[in-house]
Amino acid sequence: MDMPTQNKTIYTYDANAAADPNSGVFGLPYSYEDSQLVFLPVPWEATTSYGGGTAHGPEAILNASSQIDLFDLDVLNPDRAGLHCLDIDPAIVKLNDRAKKTAQTIKDAYGVIDGHSELIANLKLVNELSGELNAWVKGKISSILKDGKIAALIGGDHSTPFGAFEAVAEHFGEFGILHIDAHSDTRKAYMGFEHSHASIMYNAATKIPKIKTITQVGIRDFCDEEFSFTQSRKHQFNVFFDQMISAHRLNGKPFNELLTRIVDTLPQQVWVSFDIDGLDPRYCPHTGTPVPGGIDYSEAVMLLRMVAKSGRKILGFDLNEVAPILDEQGLPAEINQAADEWDANVGMRLLYKLSALTLASQKKSAWRET
Repeated sequence: MDMPTQNKTIYTYDANAAADPNSGVFGLPYSYEDSQLVFLPVPWEATTSYGGGTAHGPEAILNASSQIDLFDLDVLNPDRAGLHCLDIDPAIVKLNDRAKKTAQTIKDAYGVIDGHSELIANLKLVNELSGELNAWVKGKISSILKDGKIAALIGGDHSTPFGAFEAVAEHFGEFGILHIDAHSDTRKAYMGFEHSHASIMYNAATKIPKIKTITQVGIRDFCDEEFSFTQSRKHQFNVFFDQMISAHRLNGKPFNELLTRIVDTLPQQVWVSFDIDGLDPRYCPHTGTPVPGGIDYSEAVMLLRMVAKSGRKILGFDLNEVAPILDEQGLPAEINQAADEWDANVGMRLLYKLSALTLASQKKSAWRET
């Protein structure tokens, strides 16, 4: 049996005590060099089409993360493998502000820009800025992977991981995506935005040949175009609609049977792309586009656990669309700390669980024997 890869540096922190206020993500002291899993925060929401705030998601998650208890029932000491989050890049914050402001002119016109030279120019600019973001993400994720570390992305809206997909394809070769979401995200250039949050899986399927399989779970809000697209590419897409999942529950069938079917569609190498609105919206009600229904938090964890324990390798993951409550100026509100941090609280706990299971799937942390 392969032994877990241990962190080379021994840190003397008390996992049972309150986090040091000057510590890093999850209250941990690890540097980039001493970490086996590195998070890339991407504060981007240029093309969001309903609610806003996801650009503040990474910061909100990081701020809440010190409240985690590091003990995990599935994985033995995942924190000891080393977890580190890169700093939020102010240049990306500025890029997002510019792209978001420009994109709003097109959203205000509902994407109808024919004959409007200024709007046509604005759309071109947004697409160019989105391309810059993709290239930046790809470069950052590629660098993490070349350093022999696991890469994970914290969005931002769900357009953010495209560059990560490209980097993973170049580094690992063929792989599949486990996509948990309320939305199909297979629209072609929604409102003309080539890298819309509503187009991430369309772009993944059509522009990155090494993505052989996309398994979607919890999908419950989509249009004719998206349904036709995924149905026409059944060699690539496996869609487990929320209606199907709910019927399975309501008919009293064992839930693990359905999860086994989902896992069986996945190849050996898997990237997890998790939009927080895939969960029942009671968990993260302020996400950009909440939809009634969805899977339970415990069901999501059970699915991820089954993937990790199946012998498949989770290459990395992205977690997107967590949004704090915003005030009238579009900034995180400070009305009631417990209420305001609920979305971030759920997001950071899911982030830790994803990290633990990813580490275990790569034998960098051991499974806990219970």
